[in-house]
Amino acid sequence: MSDESRTTAGILLLALVTVETGGMYMVKIVRGDAPVTEFQEKFARAGHAHAGVLLLLALICQILADSTTQTGALDWLSRSGVAVAALLMPGGFFFASMGKGRTKPNGFIAMVFAGAALLAISLLSLGIGLLTA
Repeated sequence: MSDESRTTAGILLLALVTVETGGMYMVKIVRGDAPVTEFQEKFARAGHAHAGVLLLLALICQILADSTTQTGALDWLSRSGVAVAALLMPGGFFFASMGKGRTKPNGFIAMVFAGAALLAISLLSLGIGLLTA
């Protein structure tokens, strides 16, 4: 494993602890201990799920990126793009639903779409990088 992948993987593993903390908040919501609307509960679930899955995918990408010959922007996309998407997409779900009694998303929903675009581009970069290595 390259030094870059090892360092990034360490950061990603530490970041997964924040997902665990978010899980404690999800338990409060499900138990009715956190006053949220149905919309806010759905967005909290989506944000929490995306955070965990995307961080795990970002970990896998570290090992795969070491198997490519990419450099520069393509290497960054393949190695770090999914990790950044793991911040953007869940953040979009959480920030778009913040506020007492909110029943529909605010402008922060754009973060979800930006993260989805970055995720797609990053996975395409990594996939092509693996196929052409």
